[in-house]
Amino acid sequence: MTATTSSSAATATPSPLADATRDEASLRRFLHGLPGVDQVGVEQRAAGLGTRSIKKAAKLWAIDTAISMVDLTTLEGADTRGKVRALAAKAMRPDPERPDTPRVAAVCVYPDMVETAVEALRGTGIHVASVATGFPAGRTSREIKLADTKIAVDAGAAEIDMVIDRGAFLEGRYLEVFEEIQAIKAACGSAHLKVILETGELATYDNVRRASWLALLAGGDFIKTSTGKVSPAATLPVTHVMLQAVRDWFVQTGELRGVKPAGGIRTTKDAIKYLVAVHEVAGEQWLNPDLFRFGASSLLNDLLLQRRTQADGHYSGPDYVTVD
Repeated sequence: MTATTSSSAATATPSPLADATRDEASLRRFLHGLPGVDQVGVEQRAAGLGTRSIKKAAKLWAIDTAISMVDLTTLEGADTRGKVRALAAKAMRPDPERPDTPRVAAVCVYPDMVETAVEALRGTGIHVASVATGFPAGRTSREIKLADTKIAVDAGAAEIDMVIDRGAFLEGRYLEVFEEIQAIKAACGSAHLKVILETGELATYDNVRRASWLALLAGGDFIKTSTGKVSPAATLPVTHVMLQAVRDWFVQTGELRGVKPAGGIRTTKDAIKYLVAVHEVAGEQWLNPDLFRFGASSLLNDLLLQRRTQADGHYSGPDYVTVD
């Protein structure tokens, strides 16, 4: 991940926006001064872009692009080292019979499974990501959240997916959330930070926009929709709002930050809708794994099946891919 912001964001907000983070009052003024989101407009645009048709050659490109953007994920209490190794093998060779199939971007696991994933993926270029900060609820002390992050980073995680304190955000304690993201960013060292907003709990698109900007101001390399443990998880309209935020951030600062929708994206058709949104809302330069990811597990299976269909001209059943 080389295109996103540097780790210096942990200590220095870009100068055009530095005044916004001076104190609680300044941060509140800034966040509540952001333009309101037109709910009808954003939902209509998301629906309209979702109807775009894609021709065969472009569809194969879209499928390969989506595969290369997948954070292949297992976040279950029953995860074992064997399951993580199997997931790593699938990440390296998603379709063993088709060696031209792209590798995924990352494997995402709990902190205690990072070492296993790192060993399995060493030398492949596939990142190891780890959830941290008391995932998924985040209902623990900052001290424990920092320790959770350190465990993952020390084990070799190249990416950390943190959850914000939604309670603090919804109560308007923006500076508290801001400072916590900054602290986690500092604890990441050279690892990249994805900030999970848990948009299904934020209630309004205006809150999604504010939380997106808050995470960007605090140094998040990515803003991520969801933990996948709350419904609704990722939606196209919410992702539109987040893509607008990173686009506007780039216009104001010159820094590229990423977006990761996660949870509920299960089909190739859905993934392509998101890629169309990325192209139309943020821009073509976001169509790469450094700036856009899918948090998914079952999505990869459908992408592989549809890839075979495009290449062979007929549908291949699920027996042809490993099912997670």
